[in-house]
Amino acid sequence: MSEFCCIAPDVRLGKDVRLSKFINLYGCEIGDGTKIGAFVEVQKKASIGANCKISSHTFICEGVVIEDGVFVGHGVTFVNDNFPRAVNEDGSLQTEADWKVERTLVKKGASIGSGATILSSVTIGEGAMVGAGCVVTRDVPKGAVVAGNPAKILRYIEVKVPAHE
Repeated sequence: MSEFCCIAPDVRLGKDVRLSKFINLYGCEIGDGTKIGAFVEVQKKASIGANCKISSHTFICEGVVIEDGVFVGHGVTFVNDNFPRAVNEDGSLQTEADWKVERTLVKKGASIGSGATILSSVTIGEGAMVGAGCVVTRDVPKGAVVAGNPAKILRYIEVKVPAHE
């Protein structure tokens, strides 16, 4: 690995994964054939499926599951806590024991445009398209095209399932 990558020993990389410089991966799983761009961080307990493209400057936090064949544009941010706080009621700094990770699921073949923010506890459906700059605050159905802040459904597209399934 390059001196400009931080890949922890607990990362599980699939076959033919392509990694750019200046990335930070720890405690995560990356599927076969996936490409990770520069300046991407993938945290522990996050997983990315096979044949995905994760573009530069993207943050994938703990609790995010990305299925196979997903495109994630530049500068996409995932969130895993809808009510983040730095300190507890007594003023002490919070630790992992003080909050619960909220899950996010991006289903097979979905696409997320550059600059989107994906809040926690949502599912982006199979083949859905999230427009650039969207703020996704609720589930996106299969085949939906969404845009805006908050993201709203504009239309639906046909979702084609590969023949081998």
